[in-house]
Amino acid sequence: MAQELSEQVTVIERALGECMIETGTSIIRTWLNELGENNPYEEALQSIRTKYNEIFTRWLNVDDPAAEEELNRVTGDAFQLADAVYVDIRLKRGLSPSMHGFNPDSPQSIMTYFQNCIQLRQEDLDWLREAMNDEERISAALVAVSALTRNLRECFSMDAFVLLIEGMNVENDIVADQCAAQVISLLINYDVRIDFFPQIQEAFSNALAATGDQGDHLFEILLAFVESTDKQWLEDFAMGYRSMSMMPPALQKLIKASGLENDLDNLLQWLPKGEHEYMMALVKNLPDTWLYEVLVRGMEHRERTLAAVALQCGFRDYLWNRPDVAEHVYREILRKGSDKPTDYIDFAHSLLLRGDRMMAFEYYRQARQMCSGAKDFFNLFRPDRRALVDHGIPLEQIYLLEDRLINT
Repeated sequence: MAQELSEQVTVIERALGECMIETGTSIIRTWLNELGENNPYEEALQSIRTKYNEIFTRWLNVDDPAAEEELNRVTGDAFQLADAVYVDIRLKRGLSPSMHGFNPDSPQSIMTYFQNCIQLRQEDLDWLREAMNDEERISAALVAVSALTRNLRECFSMDAFVLLIEGMNVENDIVADQCAAQVISLLINYDVRIDFFPQIQEAFSNALAATGDQGDHLFEILLAFVESTDKQWLEDFAMGYRSMSMMPPALQKLIKASGLENDLDNLLQWLPKGEHEYMMALVKNLPDTWLYEVLVRGMEHRERTLAAVALQCGFRDYLWNRPDVAEHVYREILRKGSDKPTDYIDFAHSLLLRGDRMMAFEYYRQARQMCSGAKDFFNLFRPDRRALVDHGIPLEQIYLLEDRLINT
């Protein structure tokens, strides 16, 4: 049942993200059937479907610029209805506990409550808001923020999301950085929703303006988020190398923001199994997100810096849009003595995209010689054909390169 529910949530997210109200609400309808006739959501569902039908009928007959704005509002309503019903479905199926109350003097109680309670009360959020600004309760606030973020990834709450955004500008730097790191990950995670939640956009824009530094500090935290996915660092850490000095500088800031700088053994609990894959997926999607538009796009220095960090962490997708940065990054990687044919291929890709065909061929040839045979080389090279063509390399040129490389 849990897996089926997860698949349904994915369908709803994708459907409503494309304003496909009929598809999204059809699943909500099945959930309401499961809750029974006395559920409190029937009127809201009917209202959404009625408004959607009116917008669609008007769209068929006239070109009304206001229709898109109305459709966005209805889509936001559909998202919120789906969230509310989802909570009740989880409770009905026994997938989440129905609980209220925690011991504010016990970190374990705070963590358990804020991570698992999917019906947070206003008084819970008020307590956290106050704790963020109380020097004596900073450690409790850090625990709650981290736990609440995990909760939000499962059960979206606009009020809790906005609270974390507000926390980005509290006086305590550790709490502010922790909130910023969590908000950044949530904004990427929920990117498909952001257009339909102007309250979140406005809250983040206000928080950004309040920093007074054009988002420089938030950009540093975003870099730390990307850098924290460095798999080699995580593997070294898991093997027992427990030194802050061995970490990338931006990652050190993220660890300090987590409150774990003096308890590094617990960092593995902070990054549990599956967390790395989750963060990798977020970083891969980053260039297509609203957050990237706000913090990075159009600012050349930030675009170059982020692309360089991402490439160094193994995100090859950043190669295609910034071959100039990729050329510099992979040149350094090869200078340090890489024995991976993929690094030579990626460097050659960057050269080819920059117009240096002769030098690109030379590095493709070196990669080919590092492979045990032509088949192994082309298993690495050919998946990138489509990307090369999409970014301006004529298919005929690729065929010519392949022809010369087959028998090299």
